[in-house]
Amino acid sequence: MELRDIKSFIGVADHKSFTKAAEHSYLSQPSLSKAVKKLEDELHVELFDRSTRYLRLTDAGQIVYTQGKKTLAALTELTTLLDELTDGEAGEIKMGVPPLIGTLFFPKIARLFHEQYPNVTLELIEMGAKIIEQLVKEGQIDVGLIVLPVDETAFNIYPFITDDFVLYVHQDHPLARKNAVSLSELKDEKFIVFSEHFSLHDHIINACKEAGFTPSISYESSQWDLILELVASKLGIALLPNSIFEKQNNPSIKTIPLQAPSLLWKLGVITKKESYHSFALRRLLEIIKKDLN
Repeated sequence: MELRDIKSFIGVADHKSFTKAAEHSYLSQPSLSKAVKKLEDELHVELFDRSTRYLRLTDAGQIVYTQGKKTLAALTELTTLLDELTDGEAGEIKMGVPPLIGTLFFPKIARLFHEQYPNVTLELIEMGAKIIEQLVKEGQIDVGLIVLPVDETAFNIYPFITDDFVLYVHQDHPLARKNAVSLSELKDEKFIVFSEHFSLHDHIINACKEAGFTPSISYESSQWDLILELVASKLGIALLPNSIFEKQNNPSIKTIPLQAPSLLWKLGVITKKESYHSFALRRLLEIIKKDLN
């Protein structure tokens, strides 16, 4: 059974005439007759009652007509849905973002993407960067926005943004009067850092070790705002990206630049190497590379 034969049969049924159906299609009357006869032979039924002046559907013909219309409608819908996918107008993207990065950058990403592709669902998965790397590697999420560097053999990497780390202290802290500090000056301080499953945890500790000391950690947290509240309560200091300062509103917190060499926060978008990138995901990556760098 061929789709074109069903289309021919439906056309004849709609016009109740082979002649009129031919006038409204690119097929000749003999071609239409041949298509309907072929369909009748394949189904072993008569589709039309030809004993009257106008063609009438038999009971079997009515069933084939109804189901044929449904089939054509489903195929039309299938084409439309695929067209929407290829245009990036439909679909779902699972995006992993650490809480700090999400606070700073996800709202803008979501807004720009929604403006262009309102029918695509952008699902946010908030986890530490280490967990996000693993989820991308396992194919459980489509894309991750994480702290670089990462394994270049496992991921496609799209650099996103670079920011400076600065020192966050209470305004009454002795270091608050300085214009800049070196990491080595912080060796006797109590550090408040992100939890171990966050990349920033290792990043800060390794930077301190390179400066000649192992930091004394007083508190660990998965929430950047709690870290700053602990700083505001004079329970320690924190090294965090400079861009987070405008997101907090505690007047007792002060930031101090780090002396050279500066400590950088490098972010990137990652996807699994050799994995399928949906049309919607490709559009998201294009927006991030074009509009957010």
